[in-house]
Amino acid sequence: MKLMELPHNPPEGYEYWTDQFNTKFTRIWIKNVSREFIYCDKPHPSSIWGFFNVKTGKYHSPINYKKPGKIVDITLTSPYSAMKLNLNPLMAAFYE
Repeated sequence: MKLMELPHNPPEGYEYWTDQFNTKFTRIWIKNVSREFIYCDKPHPSSIWGFFNVKTGKYHSPINYKKPGKIVDITLTSPYSAMKLNLNPLMAAFYE
């Protein structure tokens, strides 16, 4: 079993939390804690960040909160999501 080390620090006003999705995957969530939300049941709703395969040690982008997607190169992700950033050359020139 591989140990998970989150690849990013959470952005300001956010935090990460995890739950065991199944025996193969740990699900990684991101939660906005900087303000209260009144449009839903929870004051701090969460979004899926991605999945971590505990057997291989690889990160997967999410298809949705119930389904892991493809393996991602962690350097091509952001602190907000494990979805790969598809930047055109102009956008890539200005991306941090």
